[in-house]
Amino acid sequence: MQIGIAGYGVMGALIRQTALSRGHQVPAVIDPQSDAKEVTARELPCLSPPLDVIIDFTSPQAAVKNIERYGELKVSAVIGTTGWYEQMGQVASIVEQSGIGLIWASNFSLGVNLFFRLVETAASLMNRFPQYDPFVHESHHRRKIDSPSGTAKMIGDILLGGIDRKKVIVKELPDRRLKDHELHLSSSRGGSVPGDHRVIFDSELDTIALEHNARSRRGFAEGAVQAAEWIHGRRGLYGINDFMNSIIGGVKDQ
Repeated sequence: MQIGIAGYGVMGALIRQTALSRGHQVPAVIDPQSDAKEVTARELPCLSPPLDVIIDFTSPQAAVKNIERYGELKVSAVIGTTGWYEQMGQVASIVEQSGIGLIWASNFSLGVNLFFRLVETAASLMNRFPQYDPFVHESHHRRKIDSPSGTAKMIGDILLGGIDRKKVIVKELPDRRLKDHELHLSSSRGGSVPGDHRVIFDSELDTIALEHNARSRRGFAEGAVQAAEWIHGRRGLYGINDFMNSIIGGVKDQ
């Protein structure tokens, strides 16, 4: 496939390496600020030759405008950029009117998305055992901007969706006793940690923990390129669960 990359930071560079290693070509790398020799343009031009898919890891401010441009160019897209989800309705209209395929996720790591499934199953089980109190902790490198991570927020949402006694996520460091309906989500920043997420179910008698530790960002890049391979030839708006279901079983193509 002909794969383009929008946003050439650390993730963009890893995605390029991964795409090339999987036998794809990367004729277009777009970044308005990078001086890397691999960058071919500051903004998305009229594409010649045309791209099959573009992988976007840019910024929340640019995401929807970029998607509009992908629609105009009839280029399917993998959107790893976060922070634009309140505009999902607008994006759905762009995708439908342009006839492109688009898949989005806050995290394209296959391991993380398998971890989500395990957390969902655990939450369903723990809903029946009120003696276990859940909480979440995540750790990332000191350069990470957001806290908590988007992945941790998704884990928190999964727990809220599966455990009836938990109603709200507390992200800040509490200076009081937590209420029974509150789920604490804590964060640490330091070093070069690619991303660690831990879900703990604690009781007076024992502790049960689920943990995902990313060894490098390569896992995120691998998942994004595999998502590009999957969206090629499809039309419509998809989330990461559609991609995962197609591997596990249970999704129909549009």
